[in-house]
Amino acid sequence: MTLSTRLSSYFQLTKPRVLILVLFSGATALFIEGGFVSQPLNFLLVMLGLFLTGGSANALNQYFERDLDAKMSRTRESRPLPQLRIMPGEAIVFSIVIGIAGIILFAAAFNLLTALLALGNILFYGLFYTLYLKPNTSYNIVIGGIAGAMAPVGAWTAATGTIGWPAVFLFLIIFFWTPPHFWALALYLQDDYREVKLPMLPIVKGEEDTAKQIFRYTIILVLISLAFITVQSGLIYILTALIAGIIFLIKSYYLTFYRDRANYISLFKYSLSYLFVLFIAVVLEKYI
Repeated sequence: MTLSTRLSSYFQLTKPRVLILVLFSGATALFIEGGFVSQPLNFLLVMLGLFLTGGSANALNQYFERDLDAKMSRTRESRPLPQLRIMPGEAIVFSIVIGIAGIILFAAAFNLLTALLALGNILFYGLFYTLYLKPNTSYNIVIGGIAGAMAPVGAWTAATGTIGWPAVFLFLIIFFWTPPHFWALALYLQDDYREVKLPMLPIVKGEEDTAKQIFRYTIILVLISLAFITVQSGLIYILTALIAGIIFLIKSYYLTFYRDRANYISLFKYSLSYLFVLFIAVVLEKYI
């Protein structure tokens, strides 16, 4: 195995596509807060800390789920552990090392609160979610969504030492966005989850109930996105939140009547666009 292939395999352990959201949402919080915009080194150090600690949690998740990943079609050909490009022992060491490095970075460069939040997030996602929530409850992604929504809070505390309301709203938006986003994918990939006997909502409750839950969570999400104007108001954001939210509501409502793989993946892809467009509007509102 070449060095570049090996490095790429370690990089894949961090789930880089997932980390794009983590870094993007953390950067959004920093742009809103504003203090580190004129301090690029600190800005980049926060991004590095989020990458290291988020990557550590994701690598732990892959380490513990390596046997499941080897059975699922979407993961056995793409993840390094099922492919034996990295050995389990190497993966756990890598996860621990980058996690400790990220926590030390937050503590040394910023403050203890951010370091403790990062440590809690690693343990929550890498251990509690992976080992307990995911195999035992169909609402695993709802509770587990806390981990994926913490990046704005961590970035905000790194910059200020406290938790501010804008960061709380960003957290809530991601938290309530996660179930519609992930359940749409779970509906699309339900055969995979059925194969490995994971109690995902479509497997436990069925497609109809899952589609209804997606619509309910989308309603809450859109309401929270509109409530965000209490801390970040402006025409750009209001129009974006309204238009993007209405489209999300229409697509999720449509799903309750027309349940097929094409609509599942369509909603999943739109949900990604929705979040990125919404957060870009937040930043534009701040600087235009």
